[in-house]
Amino acid sequence: MPRQKDELAERRFAKLVAQIEAMMSACLKPEYRGFYGQLVLTRDAVAELGDAGEAAEVRRAARTAGRRLGWKVRTHAADDGTLIIIDDRDPPQEVRELAARRSAEAVSAVIAGAQAEERMLRTSAPSTFPTRPSGPGDSL
Repeated sequence: MPRQKDELAERRFAKLVAQIEAMMSACLKPEYRGFYGQLVLTRDAVAELGDAGEAAEVRRAARTAGRRLGWKVRTHAADDGTLIIIDDRDPPQEVRELAARRSAEAVSAVIAGAQAEERMLRTSAPSTFPTRPSGPGDSL
């Protein structure tokens, strides 16, 4: 009976590794050639993947899946139950430059959007300039 239980546990673990590996592969951007992989699993996702929310088993499966993908896997379990899985390899120079450009463009877009929103709020706000008091000679 114990051998049968071990075999069942091994099959469950292999299935878990395959699920996590598919999720990790799906998060990769082709232009980064397999680098900069990251997967964030909420507490609920971890609970769905692991038996009774066994985070340690999910982390172990993530490390196994990462090795299959060629990642240098780093996992971090946050206090709220979120599991973060990242590829900690040092990418080639051209991939780093592309990622840096994309990051700069994203930050620039956020700043430009905030500036546009601020301009819109300023121009749509009621005027706060003092108006000239109307006198007896003014016509309406």
